[in-house]
Amino acid sequence: MADTKVEQLSVNVVKEPSMMTGAVPRKHWMDVPVTFKPGNYCYPAKKTIVEYLSKGLPGVFGEPREWKVEDDDWLLPENWVEIILQGMRERLDKFRSFKVFMDICVRCGACADKCHFFLGTGDPKNMPVLRAELLRSVYRGNFTKAGKILGSIANGREMTLGVLKEWFMYFYQCTECRRCSVFCPYGIDTAEITAMARELLHLVGVGTNWILEPAANSNRTGNHLGLQPHTFKQNAEFLLDDIEEATGVKLNSLTFNRKGAEVLFVIPSADVFAEPGIFTFMGYLLLFDHIGLDYTISTYSSEGGNFGSFTNNELMKKLNGKMYAEAERLGVKWILGGECGHMWRVVHQYMETMNGPPDNLEVPKSPITGTVFENAAAAKMVHISEFTADLIKHNKLKIDKSRNDSRIVTFHDSCNPARGMGLLDEPRYILENVCNSFYEMPENTIREQTFCCGSGTGLNTGEIMDLRMRGGLPRANAVKHVEEKHGVNMLSCVCAIDRATLLALMEYWNPNVGVCGISELVGNALIMDGEKERDQDLRFEELPGVAEAAAAAAAAEAEAGESGNNEEGA
Repeated sequence: MADTKVEQLSVNVVKEPSMMTGAVPRKHWMDVPVTFKPGNYCYPAKKTIVEYLSKGLPGVFGEPREWKVEDDDWLLPENWVEIILQGMRERLDKFRSFKVFMDICVRCGACADKCHFFLGTGDPKNMPVLRAELLRSVYRGNFTKAGKILGSIANGREMTLGVLKEWFMYFYQCTECRRCSVFCPYGIDTAEITAMARELLHLVGVGTNWILEPAANSNRTGNHLGLQPHTFKQNAEFLLDDIEEATGVKLNSLTFNRKGAEVLFVIPSADVFAEPGIFTFMGYLLLFDHIGLDYTISTYSSEGGNFGSFTNNELMKKLNGKMYAEAERLGVKWILGGECGHMWRVVHQYMETMNGPPDNLEVPKSPITGTVFENAAAAKMVHISEFTADLIKHNKLKIDKSRNDSRIVTFHDSCNPARGMGLLDEPRYILENVCNSFYEMPENTIREQTFCCGSGTGLNTGEIMDLRMRGGLPRANAVKHVEEKHGVNMLSCVCAIDRATLLALMEYWNPNVGVCGISELVGNALIMDGEKERDQDLRFEELPGVAEAAAAAAAAEAEAGESGNNEEGA
């Protein structure tokens, strides 16, 4: 958990000298060097991890080595400046959007106060416009005529070690959430700029372990946790026992690596490993059994989350391709995806040009309702919320909303599904049908304008916990608003990273609010064939009304006993 106590951090955010509290910087931003200290940077990637990734993608992750962020010498290759500039040149030629984004910003500042990290830290270099300038200034100084001639007068600069360290500091204080892009009058996608900067950093071996190790695990074992196939299978099967204990129903529909199934179900692997994700997974399994879905899960591609998207296009493409290779191997018709964030951004925004349309799969069609998901005609992959909302719309689920009456729910629009694929209405439709108490956060904090969890894109690591709590403060404030106004006690979402990071955020800022996936609430509400009289939800917490019903039954029994005694006495 964060090192700074919540009371102190609350004071620091509003009183420490910063752009957000009215303090004016004393120097030009180019003249302010970064200072690394424990808590404000992510740990560098291990040498062994870089060596492993470099075997499959040589030259992409730089020279493997052990180095320390706080050291003056980062042990870079002698020609590291040349590597960076050549990398920029190649990407400017390859990605038209990168060139456009470098040229068209007029620095109007419309994005400045839209970034959660700027709101939480007050650091001017966390304004999206200035963070992009860290890279854009090098572009001007080396790739434009004005910058080459006029230098800093044209806001251009040379590539130096100080600049590289600046990139490492601030491009890892961006979660690529794209909220700033919503407000940009030119439509500049600042997340793409961050992605390019991270690619360039990796070329000279400057990366973080929290990203590269999960990416390596995903490549090696099929999931970011590094679980072997048999371990993944065992973890998933353990949850069948929990489902039976909670519901009285023994599920037999879960299979692994089964060829010929209609649907391949791909999840974020944390859903079989840790709370609260495991409750979401239990909800999936109950839903599929409820409708009789013919599905299977691959233990070799058991990770929907694409950690390659935090590194470079090559690794992102490779990890995305694993899902589709498994779909082809198993001979399924289409893919159903679980509650994950970056999996969906990759599938919906990059799939076509990276891996190409999967022609061996069919356009997804629900075997239960007959709905053809035309929006998935290219990717051949449907989000679990789209699938579930369609089932509810066609009255295919038996639901008892009252089973969630202990939950007063709000909904966090996860950045990638919301802004990356437009998944805005389906989760809300589900919540309205499985919960009696659902309240929205303020309008400027949800839907397209949603605030980030503050820890996405590989920043959900313990060594920067204070920084994460600052970055997540805007979201926490919105939750606090509905907690105080409506008594909200549960924050729902459709992203595995959010379920992990929001849990820490709520424990810190709003300790009376829990975190859950939407499919957990669906699982609670489902009336299963053959179920026992339900008295617990999937967390083994008592269902609403159970205690009252038990007390009433006990009272009635006592009254009946007393009445019988009176009759005998008479």
